Amino acid sequence: MGSKQYTCPVEATLDKIGGKWKVLILWHLHPSIHRSGELKRLIPGITQKMLTQQLRELEQDGLITRKIYAEVPPRVEYALTGRGRTLEPVLNLLCQWGTEHVLKTRK
Repeated sequence: MGSKQYTCPVEATLDKIGGKWKVLILWHLHPSIHRSGELKRLIPGITQKMLTQQLRELEQDGLITRKIYAEVPPRVEYALTGRGRTLEPVLNLLCQWGTEHVLKTRK
């Protein structure tokens, strides 16, 4: 399988974290580890199918890890990888921008 060709770095970044849900998943994982059910509660509107799909893609791209515990019922936890943690400054800037430019305009 060949590597995808990008026309600019922003395109490459959006290919990995773009869309409605991936950034929200990464945002909730950046301070702590979460289980799938916790993420579903933290992200209103996301379906279980979409959450599962987005988690798989983020895992395939090396941004999150999936740890399965040998328990009954099985417990699965998701966390940022080292590569995923490199997105924390970007996530913090997105949060700051939203606070300064969107939330303030509601007042």
